[in-house]
Amino acid sequence: MIVGVLKEPLSETRVSLLPEAVAALTKKGITVFVESEAGIKSSATNADYEKAGATILSRNEVVTQSEVLLSIQPPNPELQTLNSKLLIGVYQVLYNSELVQQWAQAGLTVFSMEMLPRTTRAQSMDVLSSQANIAGYKAVLHAANVYPRYFPMFMTAAGSIAPAKILILGAGVAGLQAIATARRLGAVVEVFDTRPAVKEEVQSLGAKFIEVEGAADASKAGGYAVEQTEEYKQAQQQRIKDSIAKADIVITTAQIPGKKAPVLITEDMLNGMRNGSIVIDLASATGGNTPFTKNNETVVRNGVSIIGNSSLQATMPSDASKLYGKNILNFLALITTKEGAINLAWEDDLVKGACITHGGEIVNERVKQLTGSPIS
Repeated sequence: MIVGVLKEPLSETRVSLLPEAVAALTKKGITVFVESEAGIKSSATNADYEKAGATILSRNEVVTQSEVLLSIQPPNPELQTLNSKLLIGVYQVLYNSELVQQWAQAGLTVFSMEMLPRTTRAQSMDVLSSQANIAGYKAVLHAANVYPRYFPMFMTAAGSIAPAKILILGAGVAGLQAIATARRLGAVVEVFDTRPAVKEEVQSLGAKFIEVEGAADASKAGGYAVEQTEEYKQAQQQRIKDSIAKADIVITTAQIPGKKAPVLITEDMLNGMRNGSIVIDLASATGGNTPFTKNNETVVRNGVSIIGNSSLQATMPSDASKLYGKNILNFLALITTKEGAINLAWEDDLVKGACITHGGEIVNERVKQLTGSPIS
């Protein structure tokens, strides 16, 4: 088997495999081609890859000579020259139905890692969790850099400084890491989540859990939010409004697969926040958790800075790439034999669940529904 690692677009700092991951493949007899300078933003040079056993080639050579292509972002320009290749990445297929249809027409076999069933067996391949962990950590550090006051409480001869009050909306992987990081920096943390089951985890990290009764069951949503009843939304908004008025910093993480992110912070709530407060919106790429969020932009509303950033993991490209690459290695082990040949085991629920297109068709049921393709 020949695995090709592509250089990502300018906006993407990560790479699919670092040299240490390449070495793990070459030791198994798998040939690895790496596009020149693919890992430079993740502190991996061409020489590092060659030392690990890879061959450095041009982009065209990698695309045409590899059987499996790895790219975090879709390799759109080469679509017509891929010729039945196997692609693995994080392609956000629930939001890119047109691209999925093009892949099917081109006869590509595409695995999109965010569609991997989030089961216990899949944890070692869960790119959403490995990257969200970094995003939650960086969200707090970014807030600390922008916030015009201290995070911890200080007792000084010149007077006392009260600790920052942080409200975190969503206690998934990103939210839990944000709690831990904020607590380490000395902030007082409150957390809201629609899943009562996370209360114990939140409290174990030293944060206060805000409860609202009557939430819809989100246990099978893979860590995402789910649609709630109007009655629950009203109760939820009131509790959030009460907490947000006291918060200095709010970090939001709520997303619903295939849909616009739910608006958790209304204009009225923002108006109740004090001047200099900050909102870090990690759901900005899917619309944001406020009505004013703009992806990759900072919007100031009545003295409140709304920072939209769904790619904070890319601000730590070395570790983000290391964790992502380990996820990919574990997934490759599912679809290859011990001898390093491709073996697509369709009876495996992880392989089947992550596959989007194969044999000229869209094979993922959730994606079929969004694209309007006939469901077999």
